[in-house]
Amino acid sequence: MLKAARVYVRIVDGFNRGLGKVIMWGVFVMAAILLWSSMSKTFFSPSLWTLEVAQFAMVAYYVLGGPYSIQLGSNVRMDLLYAEWSDKKKAWFDAFTVLLLLFYLGVLLYGALNSFAYSLGHFTQEPFTFYKDLILAFLTGGPGAANEVLGFVERSPTAWRPYIWPVKLIMIIGFFLMLLQVFAEFLKDIARIKGETI
Repeated sequence: MLKAARVYVRIVDGFNRGLGKVIMWGVFVMAAILLWSSMSKTFFSPSLWTLEVAQFAMVAYYVLGGPYSIQLGSNVRMDLLYAEWSDKKKAWFDAFTVLLLLFYLGVLLYGALNSFAYSLGHFTQEPFTFYKDLILAFLTGGPGAANEVLGFVERSPTAWRPYIWPVKLIMIIGFFLMLLQVFAEFLKDIARIKGETI
């Protein structure tokens, strides 16, 4: 297998493993938020922010933990036939299904980019033009010029009214990291087909 593929797999696996081990502690963050929510409703006046922060934490936990889950192979799989196959046949099947997953994650990433642009006040179907204009404005005129490119920044319709763009940015990062990890898994499958390991 090419040395570049081995380096790519090692870097992506290492980064996503480290991120996954940090993100897995997010379950305690969500539990603490929900515990505070219950306590504040029982003993004090209810907090406005707890439900949405718990939802945002869940998105981060799920999406940023996804690449590590893919790496571990802990996704749901039908083992009815798969368990009886040889390693080479499993590698062929995994390589084919990974291509489908790459397409699916590409569509999700495009949708997340579109949604992120919308949350920053861009309301057409051309997110990349918006990002280009935003970056050029920032590079040529600084934060003030970039602020002029932004439209009405989306906020939640609840009483607390947090900005939505941070959670949408987390989704972009998570989908991108999942794409990188899935491509690494594809390279591992190709190596298994050739009788090598990465």
